[in-house]
Amino acid sequence: MTRSELIEKIAKKNPNLLLGEIERIVNVIFSSMTAALARGDRVEFRGFGVFSIHQRSPRIAQNPRTGTKVQIGSRNIVHFKVGKELHESLNEK
Repeated sequence: MTRSELIEKIAKKNPNLLLGEIERIVNVIFSSMTAALARGDRVEFRGFGVFSIHQRSPRIAQNPRTGTKVQIGSRNIVHFKVGKELHESLNEK
């Protein structure tokens, strides 16, 4: 699902809201999540999952084209852990 598809779905379920208002709400949510992760905070949506930052250690990689060794520094990555309700809904049979 893309951002525009999300906005369209919210608009269909809430016909009393203007499209521009919904777009601003979605943008505020995403920018707040981005700012929280940039500060190193966790972002948790109960039943959906948790976004957090993990630090990847520096390592030596190999360029597949030339075979030369390349030093890659440490970096932060976003980690997502699925929530219990989402996990159960994805795995019910």
